[in-house]
Amino acid sequence: MQHIKDNWTVTEQEIAQEMFNRAHKRESESLIKDVREKASAIANLDELWQLHDHLSAKRHELEGKYEYDYTSLLFVFAELIRDGWLHLDELQQLDRGKLAKITALTKF
Repeated sequence: MQHIKDNWTVTEQEIAQEMFNRAHKRESESLIKDVREKASAIANLDELWQLHDHLSAKRHELEGKYEYDYTSLLFVFAELIRDGWLHLDELQQLDRGKLAKITALTKF
């Protein structure tokens, strides 16, 4: 991993970490809001278990998505942009080559 990390300047590493954390916070806050709404509407035990299953799936999804690793960070950023948790303009301080790769990956 050190070789991959060497391709990121210190400034880029700081920006990447900040944007990664920002996207995680946005998605987490959205999930919390969604869960509050769903929980307030629970009327029976089946609906409670459905919420439990939903939370279990979301936990698995988020833990997989938000793993900070330079070998996959461009892919993660592209996914976060596609999902609306991050915007390409927030990454403008990254190297143009990295931005081009992220942009290309958002189309898949």
